[in-house]
This record gives sequence, structure tokens and C-alpha cells, in this order.
Amino acid sequence: VKLLARVVHGVAPKDLRGLVDDAKQQLGSGIAAIVGVSEEGKAALVVGVTSDLTSTYDAVDLARIGAEAVGGKGGGGRPDLAQAGGPDGARADQALEAIAARIAGEGGAPAEGADAKRRAGSA
Repeated sequence: VKLLARVVHGVAPKDLRGLVDDAKQQLGSGIAAIVGVSEEGKAALVVGVTSDLTSTYDAVDLARIGAEAVGGKGGGGRPDLAQAGGPDGARADQALEAIAARIAGEGGAPAEGADAKRRAGSA
């Protein structure tokens, strides 16, 4: 399963959904997880799952896992697109690592290239 995992700074939370939609189109088949960290240090997280994978991976479940890492609770949306947030944007990388670990656990194979893409991805 391809995973595009990024932390971005200075992107409005409402704009993260568009970034995830774009990432899903680029991937074709895969999962996109983007954490936006605000100037106040809060984290907003959006997870997108391409339609061919929603029977295996639930974006809401993945968003909740990421939210826990940044001190948030819950998360909501649809199986293909969900969002969550938390007060601790400094832990954005841990949120993406938790999501990658869940994907690796459910899919059996490690997420492809999660580390390299995450390092390359601060906008």
C-alpha cells in the first residue's frame, strides 16, 4: 500500500482536504495522511483512502489513531476521507508514524516510502 505522509506548516485546516484529494489522485491507489500545524502549535489531520482500499482501511479509524498522538480525541468523516485534530502539533511526526504502523499492521506489508516522503514534505 502506498502511503503519502506529510507535515505541513501554515496551511489552513480547511485547505488540508484539498491537499489530501490531490494526493489521492497522484497515488491512484493508496492512503494520504497530512498533518497541518498551525502557528499556535495545534495539529489538524486529514486522512484520505482511495476507493479501492476502503474495504481494508477506514480513514476515520486512521484519523483517530493520528489524533491520539497529537493529544486529540475522536475524528470523523467517511471511510474515504476523515479529519481530526489535537492541541500538540509538535507530535505531528508521531501521528504519521502511528498511522503508518497501523497500515503496516493491517496490510501485512510495510507502507512504501513513508519515511522518505515525510521528510521531503514540509511545504
